[in-house]
Amino acid sequence: MSEQKDLLIELGTEELPPKALKGLVKAFKDNMSRSLDEAELAYDEIKSYATPRRIALIVKQLDVCQADKSVERRGPALKAAFDEEGCPTKAAQGFAKSCQVDVEQLTQLETDKGAWLTYTINEKGQATADLIGPMFQKALDALPIPKRMHWGDLDALFVRPVHWAVIILGEQTIQHSIVSVTSGNTSYGHRFHAPQAISITQASDYEAQLKHANVIVDFDQRQEKIKALIEQAVEETGGQAVIDPELLDEVTSMVEWPSVIVGEFEAHFLDVPAEALISAMKKHQKYFHIIDDKQQLMAYFITITNIQSQDPEQIKQGNERVIRPRLSDANFFWSQDKKQSLESKLEPLKRVIFQNKLGSVFDKTERVTQLAQYIAEQLNIDTHLSQRAARLAKCDLMTDMVNEFPDLQGIMGRYY
Repeated sequence: MSEQKDLLIELGTEELPPKALKGLVKAFKDNMSRSLDEAELAYDEIKSYATPRRIALIVKQLDVCQADKSVERRGPALKAAFDEEGCPTKAAQGFAKSCQVDVEQLTQLETDKGAWLTYTINEKGQATADLIGPMFQKALDALPIPKRMHWGDLDALFVRPVHWAVIILGEQTIQHSIVSVTSGNTSYGHRFHAPQAISITQASDYEAQLKHANVIVDFDQRQEKIKALIEQAVEETGGQAVIDPELLDEVTSMVEWPSVIVGEFEAHFLDVPAEALISAMKKHQKYFHIIDDKQQLMAYFITITNIQSQDPEQIKQGNERVIRPRLSDANFFWSQDKKQSLESKLEPLKRVIFQNKLGSVFDKTERVTQLAQYIAEQLNIDTHLSQRAARLAKCDLMTDMVNEFPDLQGIMGRYY
């Protein structure tokens, strides 16, 4: 049985796209798993790690060498391998030469379908240390990255500039050119709290060494830490934090050492539809909103920072200054839109193309209005209200609020 050791591979970069991080590290893991299987290298499991500045894998109990194997090569059929006098033909000589032996050293294989010349080659397994570097690069090249970038005068391509790479098998450091850098055993901690280089000793020490350098490298652990921080912090508001899973994933992908800040905004903003305020907080600032026991929005928000500040009040005030203009915009759009009727937005729909051969959104609205009338007649309900609902359905597309927050289309129509 082959000797087995743990393998660590890590790629350090500039901040990776937060919405793509989970998908990148999953594809990275799948690509490496496929390469190891193709190389017939056995292992127990692969654990993935991801932070804004790195993707990494630890392969548990990986074979340090491929197993030796015998490969039987089949040559020409016997009747084509020898002439009538029993002398080897060019076909037999060519096959023997490709096997680097004499014709006399070839063996014969007889089956129900005929007889052939054969030769068994004993292939010695390659060392894993020689295979991992090319596998690492291949796994990166196969990542689902829509647009790769150059940086500096290098030929390398990746989603973000690469700063370091780590390959450690057991206690052996493996050097290989990976996306313009040479791999070693040097990683880096938190950009601000622990920017110094870290010498990784072995795969089993990776998580602990990074945590000591203010990086929670395990994505799931970091996410659980964020949830716990939010639930603890929200108690001071007397409300309940709404933790959207997609926002949680995105925020987890933006920090390595999470810390929580609770901020406030002026209560008069609550006169604006809650969906508009929530959209401004979530989409623009990545804030978690807070609701009371009646499910009503409260004038608080929670933000996750990537530093453990000695003066969190400064961060709190900074975030409050940033969100205030966003909420003021929403309040302004709400006020402006209410100065006109929703029906007044019907005529401007003529300027919005629905589909080249189907006309404008106004044309579509007219067709839907006719359909609404027909359906109402079949159901014996108020045709006037049905037609009016159809006629107003797309009008909020022309409001200032939906122009600023496209995800609110339909929602704002209900309010207006």
